[in-house]
Amino acid sequence: CETCSKEEAKYRCPRCMKYSCSLLCVKKHKLALSCNGVRDKTAFVSINEFTDLNLLSDYRFLEDVGRTADAATRLCTMHSPATKRLLYCLRNKARGCNIELKTLPVGFTKRRENSTTFNSMENKFYWHLKLVFPHCHAEYTLKGVPDDKTLTDILKPYIDPVESDPVVCQRLKIYTASPQSDVQILMKIENRNRNSVRYNKLDASRSLLDNLKGKVIIEYPTLFVVLKTLKNDMVILGQDGSEPTENTGSESSSLSSMEEGEIRDSS
Repeated sequence: CETCSKEEAKYRCPRCMKYSCSLLCVKKHKLALSCNGVRDKTAFVSINEFTDLNLLSDYRFLEDVGRTADAATRLCTMHSPATKRLLYCLRNKARGCNIELKTLPVGFTKRRENSTTFNSMENKFYWHLKLVFPHCHAEYTLKGVPDDKTLTDILKPYIDPVESDPVVCQRLKIYTASPQSDVQILMKIENRNRNSVRYNKLDASRSLLDNLKGKVIIEYPTLFVVLKTLKNDMVILGQDGSEPTENTGSESSSLSSMEEGEIRDSS
């Protein structure tokens, strides 16, 4: 024992590596050396003494740092009064446009992704928007899309044979090679049972805001671009002969049943 020098040592301090024989000596050495007894995870270890245990210790230390940083971000940013006021403002402005905007709890992927803002000076939404092209298994995310932009203009950089990006055009060639009259833009109707998924058909000649009016949106709009000539399992409301074309929104919401970070198309 390096404290009393009388008894055989039984313990070794993780912090200063001093040997002790009993609890009393442990307390004495902590008091004398101002040692807290906690192992220094960042202590220098020479390459000759570096072992697999040191590597595992470093890995766990980095994991702890990541968790701590993530927890601090959620507490300071996601739960701050400013963030809550922003979400309340977005929902309130959307309600004024006859849009039911719903936000997910903290931690969901769509909540973290959403970059939708409202410009009070212009009295205009700038939407976070996702475009899905199911026939090519392609998805694109757009940020800052003004609500007065027509769907046709939104899709031009993707499926227009002249204005689209060459790389995107090649990936979506099945769309660019088809007549514009065959292109349909659909949006999933929220607040429905999973075994009764339906889609609203949107008007490409109208603005994004006009198409979103009367709809329920969870975080941000997701538009599905499909071709009428190709068979797909997306049922448009009113075309199955069993339901009216209007989205009454009478179904109860079941946000708690959604998987974290995504709202999957059951088709």
